[in-house]
Formats: sequence, C-alpha cells, structure tokens
Amino acid sequence: MLDMLMAKKAFAEYVKNYDIQNDKIKLKIEHIKRVSQIAKKLAIKLELDKENVTLAELIGLLHDIGRFEQIKRFNTFHDKNSINHGELGVHILFNQKDGIIRNFVKDTQYDEIIKKAILNHNKDATNIPDDLTTQELLHTKIIRDSDKIDILYILTYEKKETSWEKADLSDDIISEEIYKEFMEKGKIDYGKKKSSADSLVGHFAYIFDFNFPDSIQFIKEKKYMEMIYKRFEFHHQKTMEKYKKIYNKVEKYMKMLNN
Repeated sequence: MLDMLMAKKAFAEYVKNYDIQNDKIKLKIEHIKRVSQIAKKLAIKLELDKENVTLAELIGLLHDIGRFEQIKRFNTFHDKNSINHGELGVHILFNQKDGIIRNFVKDTQYDEIIKKAILNHNKDATNIPDDLTTQELLHTKIIRDSDKIDILYILTYEKKETSWEKADLSDDIISEEIYKEFMEKGKIDYGKKKSSADSLVGHFAYIFDFNFPDSIQFIKEKKYMEMIYKRFEFHHQKTMEKYKKIYNKVEKYMKMLNN
C-alpha cells in the first residue's frame, strides 16, 4: 500500500535536518516536488494503473534524497567533485543500520524498484544494468525523463549561480573533446568535462536521451532548449561557434520529430 500523504510528511520532516535558507537546499526541495508531479503526469500519460502512477510519484519524491547530505558535506551538486548522489540516496534510505525508507513507505514489496530507479536515475544510459525487471526498467525510465525535464526548467528559469556555482559562464570554453563527442554521438562523457560550458553541452544532449515521446513533446512545447540557448553567450569565438552548431543539431533533431 502506497500512501503519498505519509511520504510527503516524511519528506517535510527529513528536510528540516538541513538549512532550508541555503539556496541550493531550496532549489533541490522545489526540484524534487516538481519531479514527483512530472513523474506522476508521465505515468498517467503512459496509461499505467493507479499503483504504478503512485509509485512513480513516490520515486520522484525520493530520487534526490541524497542531494541534501551532499550539499551539507560538500556544498556542491557536482558528483565528480564529491559523491554519487544516487548511491548516497540509496544508502540513506536502505542501509540496515538506520535507513529511513519505512518513513516513506511501509510495504517492502516496492523496495527493489525504488532502489534500482534511484541508483540508475543519474547514470549514463549505457551503464544501466541489463538485468532489471520490466517494472524496474519502466520506473527507471520514468524518473530519468522526469528529472531531465525539470533540470531543463531549472536551467531556463533559476539563477545561474545556484545551478552552476557561478553567475557568469561567458569566459568558459567548450573543450574540443566534448564538442566532438556531442556532434558525433549526441552525448558526452561527464568524466571528461573541463568546464561549466562542457556541462551545458551535456544538458543539450538530454534531448537525445529521453525515453518517451511525451517527454520530448513537453520540452518542445515549453521551448526549454531555445530559451536555454539564448541565456548563454561566450566571449571565446570558437566556443560560440561550437555552441551555435550544438544548438543547431538539437533544433534539427526536434524538427525532425515533427515529421
């Protein structure tokens, strides 16, 4: 039995352990709430039964539970410079000593689905295990799409310094390796990124990594890609040229989907 009222109360109690005046904490609380609702709406669009719709909503509420401790310990959202927040979230929820999953859901039958979805929500798609059950894979795909949709919302509307840890990216450079990988494969290796501009390229690559047509349609209707593109300019001429070509590739792909 899934009880979202109980889960939301448990979430509200959990975040009281952190400084809710911190802009990063505030951003993450609101992100989690939006992702939970996006996941619910996406599950409804997919015509899932009531149980799976609620489970998608719950996973949305829990997917970034590790972020709060990450921010407290390291004051960053960058896993590369701190800790894998998906793995940390699973530890916080499910470790045998003091895991808190039962504060959110009493029934143990959903544990593996929740655990797998959280562990895989922030991985490169090629690193998702091929031994997931049908339901585990379904909810992994739902949370991956929902998370990306709201990250694009954040990049469109939130303060740059909260997302990027600096207000101005104009002096950043898109590295040749990241640019080449994006143009050839529509993705980047986050382990190779050298700047916030490289990370921005990775966010444009989201459009090639959505699992459901409804997710892409939502992005197109909100014009997130176009608005994100217009938010950034770079002083370095070659980087600006690369940036334009990156956006053109994304725009061409989205137009192709209309046909």
